[in-house]
Order: sequence, then C-alpha cells, then structure tokens
Amino acid sequence: MYKVFLFAGTTEGRELAGFLSRAGVEVFVFTATEYGKSLIGEAENMVLSYERLSAEKMEEQIRTEKPDLVVDATHPYAELVTENIRSACIHTHTELIRLVRDEGTWDGGDITYVSSAKEAAEFLSRTEGNVLLTTGSKDLAEFTAVPGYEERIYARVLSLPDVAKSCAGLGFRGSRLICMQGPFSKELNTAMLRQYDCKWMVTKASGMEGGFPEKLEAAKEAGAKLLIIGRPKKEEGLNFKECRKMLRERFQIPYRPEITLAGVGMGSIEMMTGEAVRACQNADLLIGAGRVLEAAEKAAGNAHKAELYKEYKSEEIFSFIKSHPFYYHIVIAMSGDPGFYSGAKKLYGLLSSEKEWNVKAVSGISSLSYFMAKLHLSWEDAVMVSCHGQKTHLVQKIASSRKVFAILGTGTEVGELAKELLQYGLDDVIFHTGERLSYPDEKIRSGLPQEFLCCRTDALSVLCVENPRPRKRFALHSLQDDLFVRGKVPMTKQEVRSITLSKLKLLKDAVCYDIGAGTGSVSIEMAEKAYEGRVYAVEKKPEAADLIRQNRRKFCMDSIHIVEGTAPEAIKRLEPPTHVFIGGTSGNLTEILHSVLKKNPRVRIVMNCITLETLTEAVKAFQTLPVTEPDIVNVTVSRAKKAGSYHLMMGENPVYILACSGTGEACRED
Repeated sequence: MYKVFLFAGTTEGRELAGFLSRAGVEVFVFTATEYGKSLIGEAENMVLSYERLSAEKMEEQIRTEKPDLVVDATHPYAELVTENIRSACIHTHTELIRLVRDEGTWDGGDITYVSSAKEAAEFLSRTEGNVLLTTGSKDLAEFTAVPGYEERIYARVLSLPDVAKSCAGLGFRGSRLICMQGPFSKELNTAMLRQYDCKWMVTKASGMEGGFPEKLEAAKEAGAKLLIIGRPKKEEGLNFKECRKMLRERFQIPYRPEITLAGVGMGSIEMMTGEAVRACQNADLLIGAGRVLEAAEKAAGNAHKAELYKEYKSEEIFSFIKSHPFYYHIVIAMSGDPGFYSGAKKLYGLLSSEKEWNVKAVSGISSLSYFMAKLHLSWEDAVMVSCHGQKTHLVQKIASSRKVFAILGTGTEVGELAKELLQYGLDDVIFHTGERLSYPDEKIRSGLPQEFLCCRTDALSVLCVENPRPRKRFALHSLQDDLFVRGKVPMTKQEVRSITLSKLKLLKDAVCYDIGAGTGSVSIEMAEKAYEGRVYAVEKKPEAADLIRQNRRKFCMDSIHIVEGTAPEAIKRLEPPTHVFIGGTSGNLTEILHSVLKKNPRVRIVMNCITLETLTEAVKAFQTLPVTEPDIVNVTVSRAKKAGSYHLMMGENPVYILACSGTGEACRED
C-alpha cells in the first residue's frame, strides 16, 4: 500500500485527503488544530493528527513512517510551517510536493493592495468608515493600532472558544466579534457588509479556493472598498487540479469522476432545482453551450472557480472528459429537463460505457410543465412533440388529440402550421405560443389559427394546440368504404384492406410505400397505424392523385406524401421503405420488387392480385428474388344486397394476397 503524508490546512488539503483515502492510499493527515481535524473527519485508510509539529518532529515522523510522498497543502500564509516541512523533507530525502493556489487576476472593484497586516492597519488609520476584517485572528493584534478600532472594526474569526477569548482580550467584543465557520457565499458577505455599514473589507489574497471571488463580488455589490493583504512570496508548486492528476498517475488511481447531467430549465437560474444549483457550485468543470452554460455559471456563484467547456455534441463532450482526466466534479448543463427531449439519452449512454465513472441526472423544470402552468392547463393528456430536425406531422396529431405540445425549431413554424391547419379544415383549434419562457421578455399569445398566419416567433419557443373536437382513431379496425371520397377510381375494399394491412405487420414508425395507391384508402389506414412514420402514396393517374389529396385532407393525414408518377422510376429518390404495399404495377412488377429490395433488403412486401396472369408473374418473381417463401391467400367477399323483401349475396372479385419479407441478401443483377 502506498503511503502519503499530507499537511492539510486548506479546503484543497481536505479534498485531497478524502481523494487519497477513497483510492486506497494510506494517508497521514496533519492539521494545526483539533478543529481542523474535525473538518476532515475519520475515514478508512486515514490517520489524523492535530498536533503542531516542529521541523524536528516532522523529520522524526517521516523517518518512522517512511512515506512515499509528502504533500504540503497548508495555507499560503503559513510560511513557517511550509519551511519546516521543506526542511524535514530535505533532511530525510523525501519527495515533497507543494500545493499552491492560483492567485488570479481580479478586476472591476475598488481594490487596494498592501504587503502585510501591519501595513493594512497603517492604511486604515488614514481612512474613515466601518471595516469588515476577514483575515482571521492570527494578525488581529496588528489592527488594534487603528484609531477607534473598537468601534470601527468588525472581526470575523473561527468559532472556537480559545479564539474568541484571545480576541476579547484585544478589545473585540459583542457585535464587533463575529465567530463563524466558512465557506462564505457572496450573499452572506454582502449581507454582513450592509448590516454593519462597512466601507472597507480586508482580506488576504486567498485565491479561488479560499473564497476570494465571493468577497470581491460582495464588496462590489455592497459598494465597499477592498483592502487586500498580498501573499508573503511567490510560491512554486502544483495547483489543486495538477496535484490531483499527479497523485492519480503516481499511485495508479482509477479515474472516477462524478458527472452530473443537470437540467437548467429554460435558461434562467430561477428555473433550476436546488440540487442542480448545488451541483454547479461544487463543479470544477462546467460543460454546455449558449444560454444553458450561462445559467450553470450563474448558479455556480463563482465564474472563476469552475473551468468552462463550451460544447453540446455528445461525442465531443465524452472525448474531452476522457482526454482530461483531472476533473472530478463535472456538470453537463442540459436545456430543460434531461428526461424530456434532451441530448442526455445519447450522452448518458456514452458516459456510462466507462464503468469507473459515476454518472447521474438531475431533473430541471421543463418548458412543458412551465408553459402549461402558465396557461392553467393540465398536460397529462397532451401529446408531446419536438420539431428539432425531424418531420413531426403535427396536423395528424392535432386532429386526433385534445392537446398537442410542441417544442419548435424555427421562428416560422407557427405561421406555416396555421396555414396548413386551415387547409385541412381545422379552423376551430386554439393556438397558444410561448417565446423566451422564464426570461424578462417572455411572450405568451393565444388565438385561432387564422390569427397566426403571419406569425414569426423567437427560436426559443413552444406551442400548445387545443382541439375541442378531436376525431376518434381507428387503429384497430378498417374504415367503411363509403367514408372515402371515391370517384371512378378502383379502391381496395374494406375486408380485403383489413387482411392486407394485417399481413403488412406495420410498426408505429414504419416508412410505407403504397404503389398504385388509387383513392388512397390503404394509404390512409397505413398512416393511422404508422402514426409516427411516413407514407408515400405513389400514383400515376392525375384523377386518382387528386382523390388521394381529398381523402388526405378529409382524414387530416399530413404524414401521407403523394408521389405522382410510375414506379419504379417514381420511387428512386424516396427514402428506403420498411413496408411496401403493391396494388398496381403498370406491368413493372419485377422492376418494382428489385427497386424496393435494393433500398431495403429486409423490407416487408404485400401485394394484391386480381388476375391469374398477375398472380403467375408475382409467384415467378418471388421465386427468383431474395425473399422468404410467400404467404398466399385467396379472399372472396360477398355482400348482401336487398332484393325486394329478400337479401342476395353478391360476390366481389376474388383477390389473391401475397406477403413476404426480404431475407437481407442483395438482389442479383439480371
């Protein structure tokens, strides 16, 4: 087992102690006080000591335990301790690593720098106004030289009995002595400055980890001036991130980052949960793009503490984390809620492939729940759709649903949809649009489709459409023939249509071809069953194509795309089908079959034949093509027809239904 001596007088030291102990490294942790020991807490593989050690005692401990490495993570101002540690390591020939803080560059406030506590006291003696002293109790005696210090100076020190007693002995009592344990947020610092009407705030250049940014921001907000006691000398060593990376590589510690996929709502910090905010505050790396990264930054409360990586692509994020194995608290900011139309699904799959990584998701307030609450509408019965980069066929969903909620992808979609709904006769639905939700310039509008014909929205927008009279879906049965607009074009009859569709075995997201679509009756029922897919109705006759348009409008099936022309030429540029129905071939059966099998070698094919010649041609074609053995049935339907007081059964033409699937093999070229 590896062994490390860690002198931990800082927050970073405490984190390193936990990091090493969890990794199975035996770590001896030394603090200057029992209070410091209590902040670390007992842990496996950890030995704690709060004895103040001289250089000789340190040397004796090192010779006895023989650690592999000594880490000095004491406070930047603990010069004597740092020198004693260095001396002990030199005499024992032990490797020493000094953990240093990045001092940083700070702008934007009223700042004065001095070199020591004595110089700070001399400077304050030439000023007026109350002072919040945040440098602790060690150099407090120096500030008793400030005239009227008992009334002017409010000293913030650790809440320890001996500290309070020594401060009281110097004249700091009552409200002038603030005994508290940090860390201190910007809000708390600001409240103290305002509570005590302080014109000055005295601090050390304690760096990012020491809470300096929170003090700077608080001073600016409260209108106080900052007096900074600079560091005694410039130190060389490793910062916290570098030190942790070195320890991981030195002791072969697996990289086990904690990664949080945090929903940040619609982009304002008010829409984030407390859990998401805390994750951002603890992060050493924030990842995201645009407004979501800005929200995560604000939630962190300290834009300098965590490093930022602007990216939204899952592969790039995964690659970055893997190639930068020194961030241990990573937050990936996701728009809205990670579980609602989010990139979190793909990203979670990538991150979870690394078994050592601890990945979790934190929910956010989605645009759906926020917007529907604004409208005073429930959303358990709403159909939810995202229009980002995908065909959604909103007309069909709106026609059959009481409510449809859509996340929009462009600013023109509302106007285009309003026009389309009017074309389909859906003129009584109610539009609700929401733009820049949760921002100060949030905009919500409601009205009929005709009121939105010229509407353009912000890219950050959503839509809810209410339909007071949704049509009933007929997914489990076939429609009666007289419901279709017929004309003089032949139509696949209801009973045959029902068997045909059952043989097709459609899936909800199927991509369907209806070749020789006629009136479009099969296309209509395909679209109903494949309600998340697409249907291409291929028809060469103009009068039939017009009937398909009329039926598409009547049944509000905007997922049907009419392709005028003769197959196979007409289907060359279409996307590959998953299911094909062939109702008419114009003598091109073999070419059509070759074409669809080339597009998808596993396509499902169903064909209806009336003549024996077509049946013979189909059987021969299927025998030479890479398809499964065709399932062939003959269907004869008779319908009752009234003749006086009697009913006669009148036979329809018998129909042969052939069904098969591609085997996955490539078609042989003739």
